[in-house]
Amino acid sequence: MKNRELADVFSQMADLMEILDEDPFRVASYRKVGRVLEELTDAIEDIAAAGRLETLGGIGKSTAAKIAQFLATGRVQAHQELLGKVPSGVAAMLEIPGLGPKTAAKLWRQGGITTVEQLKIALASPEKLAGVPGMGAKKARQLLESMAFLDRSAGRALLGEASALAESLVQAIEAAKGAQRVVIAGSLRRGKETIGDIDLLCQAPAKAAGGIIQAFTRAPAVRRVLAAGETKGSVTLEGGMQADLRVVDKKSLGAAWMYFTGSKDHNVALRDWALRKKLKLNEYGLFRGRRAVAGASEDEVYAALGLKFIAPELREDRGEIAAAAEGKLPRLLSPKDIRGDMHMHTTASDGRNSLEEMIEACRARGYAYMVIADHSQSQVQARGLDAKRLRQQVQVIRRLAAACKDIWVMTGIEVDIFKDGSLDFPPDVLAELDFVTASPHSALSQDSAGATRRLIRAIEHPCVHCIGHPSGRLLNARPGMELDIQAVAEAAAANRVALEINADPHRLDLRDLHVRAAVEAGATLVINTDSHSVDSLLLMRYGVMTARRGWAEPKDVLNTCTGAELKKWLAKRR
Repeated sequence: MKNRELADVFSQMADLMEILDEDPFRVASYRKVGRVLEELTDAIEDIAAAGRLETLGGIGKSTAAKIAQFLATGRVQAHQELLGKVPSGVAAMLEIPGLGPKTAAKLWRQGGITTVEQLKIALASPEKLAGVPGMGAKKARQLLESMAFLDRSAGRALLGEASALAESLVQAIEAAKGAQRVVIAGSLRRGKETIGDIDLLCQAPAKAAGGIIQAFTRAPAVRRVLAAGETKGSVTLEGGMQADLRVVDKKSLGAAWMYFTGSKDHNVALRDWALRKKLKLNEYGLFRGRRAVAGASEDEVYAALGLKFIAPELREDRGEIAAAAEGKLPRLLSPKDIRGDMHMHTTASDGRNSLEEMIEACRARGYAYMVIADHSQSQVQARGLDAKRLRQQVQVIRRLAAACKDIWVMTGIEVDIFKDGSLDFPPDVLAELDFVTASPHSALSQDSAGATRRLIRAIEHPCVHCIGHPSGRLLNARPGMELDIQAVAEAAAANRVALEINADPHRLDLRDLHVRAAVEAGATLVINTDSHSVDSLLLMRYGVMTARRGWAEPKDVLNTCTGAELKKWLAKRR
């Protein structure tokens, strides 16, 4: 699929045009095309071959021609022309969180800075940037911190990206002769928010191992073969990620799956637990002396160790072994527990699908309820709704909701939380809505004390039901606000306001440790996809994985409620 490559091309075209101070309408248009392409689940090649490019939102005749050109040649001529007008190092600066096209343009034109290395040197002595508007000591410090953050996150893929690559590899391996069972291990199985590499296991007889390794190394996503032995293969995938496959026999699959799932800390603690019982645990099985006690399944290994089965998401050596020994593991949330999605966008703001299409998609998923939560007025770039447009949308939603007998369609808004904790709409506007999500989108570099006060003030607002993506982070791009999560969670519990786990793999905010702190504080969670298209509703599984990593049970999550239970919760909140 060329979707991501094309999305990057159009997004970069928008950035380059903004640096060159070209038509803002065209800049916004190209940005929208980039979002549309990134969110597609069907291959753009297939859509183009079927002649359906212009049926996609935001894609007209000219854009369709550029997409066709890329599919035919691997390049877009207009993109190449823009690249020729801007020094390559200036475009590279846009990878730095918090440094947008306008700042890059000022650094280039007024500061003479054309590379990231030049910028690092200049930031170390902010007086060198005195001639660049807006580049004071505070901005310099923020950019240095962002560059350090970028260095720390380099080489790790988002959970959603790694999952898609792993699933394509699994399909290729399963098609190989002799492959009996293929499973995903490593940090991906544990649901970590970013993934360094992909670990796979295949159960198969020894005579089939060589052919299975060959099938793995020839998978479509493979770009380079690093090793291809008798039972192990290593490859580099598109995007640079490494993937490893091991072929194991049936009697040791469970032990190997445990070992290669990790985490390292969990494995060390588990081996110590085994030693205390005079047993030896490794990737081949659980042994008493030379006799194998268990190994074919994870369940039998944990049972032989006197432990309840520990879900992969909990295997981080954060008390899970003691809890398993005492029978005190949480009854973790599962995808089937989710009854609705309470944060999604439509074409009224920056969504790709209409109200009707979002409703039908939620009905198709079997949801009992849903909330339309488009952006509020301060989000100008996202076509945020002012009070007049919001009230018009509410009327339309209520009319559509009246015709829906199998799903409860609620009116809502994603209202901006300003730096001081005030909201983008007055109480009389918010009071007209069924469900209000308040989210931070700007001033995300404020100090921890200020950020914490900001969220608590929003939590205490009588019209707010939920705090959306509380830190405002974007994984591998923007660290977001550092919160006193204990104080925020306690305030949320006291005010009966839900804290969102945003299931978008770019966010996963709250993060796992914050989820656990919220659970322990007695706060209510809600898992939402923040969908900007019907396809994005599928992201719910990543939010569930993050909730599980935070030890969340169904009772901790608002959108596991029945419709009747949710109405009672809303009534008490009001």
